[in-house]
Amino acid sequence: QVQLVESGGGLVQAGGSLRLSCAASGRTFDTSTLGWFRQAPGREREFVVVISRSTGSTSYADSVKGRFTISTDNAGNRVYLQMNSLLPEDTAVYYCAASGKLYAALYTYAKLSSWDYWGQGTQVTVSS
Repeated sequence: QVQLVESGGGLVQAGGSLRLSCAASGRTFDTSTLGWFRQAPGREREFVVVISRSTGSTSYADSVKGRFTISTDNAGNRVYLQMNSLLPEDTAVYYCAASGKLYAALYTYAKLSSWDYWGQGTQVTVSS
């Protein structure tokens, strides 16, 4: 099992920045990728970004490309999401995720079914 705990959410004005953090513990060596999803009220959970723990390769949703940056610590047990130029439509609960599945194409991780472990979520609210 892998446990994921997010932190760093909060309230920020449009145009501002936030940095989310996710600490992974447990059998992290069984995971191949880490990522972030988000879910706004009344909407389905949607993919934000994925990072390969072995290669560092990333894939971003078009809606956040150029504004958000994912990174990990050297051990790959903590993943960060730097969010800049935030927009009101970025308001959502942000979830950290980890996967033990190995896919050649990172876009495969855009599907919820590609992930095995989820954090409890952290609220991000962007005011206009």
